[in-house]
Amino acid sequence: MTETYIPDAGTITMFSTPWCGYCARLKSQLSKAGIAYREIDIEAVEGTAELVAEINGGNQTVPTVLFPDGSSATNPSLADVTARLG
Repeated sequence: MTETYIPDAGTITMFSTPWCGYCARLKSQLSKAGIAYREIDIEAVEGTAELVAEINGGNQTVPTVLFPDGSSATNPSLADVTARLG
């Protein structure tokens, strides 16, 4: 199922919730940096809360980010995202 959400080169997929402050902060930083992202609300999109839990050892921790190479990061900094996108 992860394959469905793998982003195009130079972008990320971010799993989030509307009430997550860390998600709001990262979205703001990504926008300012000009990094494109696809946001998926794990409370609204069926199966994604389970996917996030699978990635995070049973925890539904957001933001969880998927990169074009299929790797993931939980609550990454803007610097982490930028470095991993190359």
